[in-house]
Amino acid sequence: MSVNSLDAFQVIADPSRRRILMMLTEDSKTVGSLAENFDMSRPAVSKHIKILEDAGFISIHNIGRERYCMLKQDGFDQLQEWINHFDEFWLGRLKKLEQLLKERVSGAES
Repeated sequence: MSVNSLDAFQVIADPSRRRILMMLTEDSKTVGSLAENFDMSRPAVSKHIKILEDAGFISIHNIGRERYCMLKQDGFDQLQEWINHFDEFWLGRLKKLEQLLKERVSGAES
């Protein structure tokens, strides 16, 4: 499966990638400093970082000889759009339930 065919949920399905994202909420980090937190090779961590970058979750900036990873909004937007769809669905259901309950209470009072 190529990186470009992964959707946002497939990208964050991997616990290592979720952990990288959580670490980047603290501050930008170098690829090397991220790799130090895992029991896998640096090339394996770099592959995870590449997937996150390609999916729009992080950006990488070269500063001198170091590559710094930073969170980026784009990948999260796809997740938020999906969640918003279901938020609207459940809100609609709750409004219908509220209306039904109001009608029953009004009918019982008559």
